[in-house]
Amino acid sequence: MLEQMMADVVKYQSEIWQAIGETFVMVGISILAALLVGLPLGTVLFLCRKGQPYANRLLFTVLDTFVNIVRSFPFLLLVVFLIPFTRLIVGTALGTLAAAVPLAVVAIAYYARLVEQSLLDVPRGVMEAASSMGASTIQMIVKFLYVEARSGLVLGLTTATISFISYSTVMGVVGGGGVGDFAIRYGYQRFETEIMVFTIIIMIILVQSIQFAGSALSRLLDKR
Repeated sequence: MLEQMMADVVKYQSEIWQAIGETFVMVGISILAALLVGLPLGTVLFLCRKGQPYANRLLFTVLDTFVNIVRSFPFLLLVVFLIPFTRLIVGTALGTLAAAVPLAVVAIAYYARLVEQSLLDVPRGVMEAASSMGASTIQMIVKFLYVEARSGLVLGLTTATISFISYSTVMGVVGGGGVGDFAIRYGYQRFETEIMVFTIIIMIILVQSIQFAGSALSRLLDKR
């Protein structure tokens, strides 16, 4: 089986590299969306909660409902539901960039919740200390909250990234490509089991590498 697997890898090496590249594009865009939108969204959720200095019940309810709705959708149904929005953003519902749109939406909601949970673990005294020193809202968030929660934020992003990789494997349904789509088209539909096994090994190595790197960085940043 090993010899056949290596022969198939050589045979499809260009398609394999293309699939890996498509997966990296989709996951990379989702990580960027998580950091640029999900991180601020999770921070606002935390600050607007009851009992926090900037408590705002209406804003919290609206944002919390959005996050819950997105996270409640079965991913494939969300992909289909967002097709009109995807066309509006990228001009088409097919391709890697189009596949990245619903993935980015999920990434925003998923990481926002993890950010909120990480910030909730920060001792209340940190915010009180920041306030007593006259820190502005931005300074309190960036120099106190994020610094204190940095280990949890990194672990949350690591967990989220692994979930994004898992979601990306089903994006072939909208012609998004990626490793999962390659495994289905070349491994399952053509009954080439060795190719499917090889792609599974690739995904395991990728996930384990991300988990190892994320956990190591989190431990490095954890000063408690």
